[in-house]
Amino acid sequence: MPGNRDFHRSDRVGEQIQRELAELIRMEVKDPRVGMITLAGVEVSRDLAYARVYFTQLGGAEKGQEAQKGLNSAAGFLRRALGQRMRLRSVPQLRFIYDDTPERGAHLSSLINQALAEDRAHHADDPEALDEDGSAEDGGSDTRRDPDEGPERGA
Repeated sequence: MPGNRDFHRSDRVGEQIQRELAELIRMEVKDPRVGMITLAGVEVSRDLAYARVYFTQLGGAEKGQEAQKGLNSAAGFLRRALGQRMRLRSVPQLRFIYDDTPERGAHLSSLINQALAEDRAHHADDPEALDEDGSAEDGGSDTRRDPDEGPERGA
């Protein structure tokens, strides 16, 4: 298939690196800064020379930054171990990056919940603004129609 390929070799290598690194980090890395991490993804350059390894860790950004330092200091060891496990001519240089997406998502979710609670509290004293299920009324117009009536037409 010499045409437009959506799945490149670098993608397949990245997935294999992610699987192997997950096991290596769990079994071999003894750095106390590296706790229970989850590998979120691996981006490998087209020439397979560099790999960015994204990870998450519970405990906030401060613990994540410490884990990043620990993983980057163990990158040489992990690269050598990958070379023994994988059949590659050259193993990409590893760069670990802490991914704070889950924390940002939780923060945004809490902001949305807070705004909704404030909106409900603001409209709680106005009984005409909300109907019985708590949703805003549409100004009194009834959009329900008799199914026997035809569509309304303009004159």
